[in-house]
Amino acid sequence: MKAIVNTAPGVTEMRHLAAPEPGPGQVRIRTRACGVCATDLEMIAGWDRTGFPSIPGHEWCGVVEKTGPGVDAGLVGALCVGENVLSDGAEVGFEHPGGYAELFLTQADKLHLLPPHFPPGVAALIEPLAVALRGLRRLRLDDTTAALVFGDGPIGLIILMLLKRAGVQCVFLVGGRPWRLELARDLGADGTIDYHACGDDLPARIAAATGGRPIRTVVEASGASSAMDAALSVSAPQAKVLVLGDYGGARASFRWNDLLHGECELIASNASAGAWAEAVDIACHERLPLAALVSHRLGAERFAEALELVRTRAEGVVKVVIMWDAGT
Repeated sequence: MKAIVNTAPGVTEMRHLAAPEPGPGQVRIRTRACGVCATDLEMIAGWDRTGFPSIPGHEWCGVVEKTGPGVDAGLVGALCVGENVLSDGAEVGFEHPGGYAELFLTQADKLHLLPPHFPPGVAALIEPLAVALRGLRRLRLDDTTAALVFGDGPIGLIILMLLKRAGVQCVFLVGGRPWRLELARDLGADGTIDYHACGDDLPARIAAATGGRPIRTVVEASGASSAMDAALSVSAPQAKVLVLGDYGGARASFRWNDLLHGECELIASNASAGAWAEAVDIACHERLPLAALVSHRLGAERFAEALELVRTRAEGVVKVVIMWDAGT
C-alpha cells in the first residue's frame, strides 16, 4: 500500500508499505477520503504525543476491505467512518496509523456505517461535526436569544450552523479570513467581525456588531489565547463560555475576578466521545450543508500541496480533503 508518512519534524513523504492484517475484533479500512486538520500540522511539526515515523489522518472515510477473527464478514464493502479512540486509549490518526494511508486498521465496534453513495469527501467532516456536537451538549444551551462564535475554521462554522439549527435567534462570528466570513454569512450568521480590522478595539467592535445585545452564549473555537480573553470580556453576566480550541502551551491571562464577578461558566470540551451516532444521522439526512465547507479535494499524490494550503491559510481554503480515489 501507499502511505503519507511523517518521517521527521516537518517532513512527510509517500512510502510503499506492507498492508496491515486485521487481528481479532479489527477491520482493515481502504481509505476513500481524509480531511487535513490543523492538528495534523502540529503532529507533523513534532510533538510529545507521537514519534517518527507515524501516519496521521483522524478525519477519515473509507470502505471495509477485510475483517479479522470474530468480526462479521458482511461488513466487507461497507462505506463507513469511525470513532478514533480505541480500547487501548490511543487514537487512529495519532498513535495508530490513520487515513493518510491507503489502508489502516481500526476496531469493528467503532464503525458507523454510511449509505453506499454518500460522498466520502463530505464524510470527512463527520469527525469535526461530532466534536462540535459534543461541545454543544456540554454547553447545555438554554439561552437562544444571541450567541457569539470565535473562529472561522471548520469547527467554528459547524458550531454556527448547529446554533442556528437549535433556534438561536442571532448568531455572530468573529474570524480573520474574508472568504470564510462571507461563507459564515451564507450559512446563516447574522453578523461577522473581522478581527484584523479591529486592532485593540475588538470588544467595542463586537458590541457594535451585536447591537449591544447581552451575549450569554459564547463559543471559543479559534485556539487563540487573545480570543479567549476577548470571549470573557464581552460575555454578559452569567454567560456560558464553551472552550473548543487547542491553545498549545498558552496560559490564561484574564483577571479571575472578571470570571467571579460575572458569574460566568467556563466549559471545556475535548474530542467527540458520545456524539458520533448523532453526527452520522445529521450528515446522512443532510440536516446541515456540510458540503459547503469542503473547498479543496486533492488526490493523495498531491498531499504536499494539500498540507501547504492548510499551513499557509491560502485564500479560499476552508476544508482541504485528501482523496485516495476519484470519489467526491
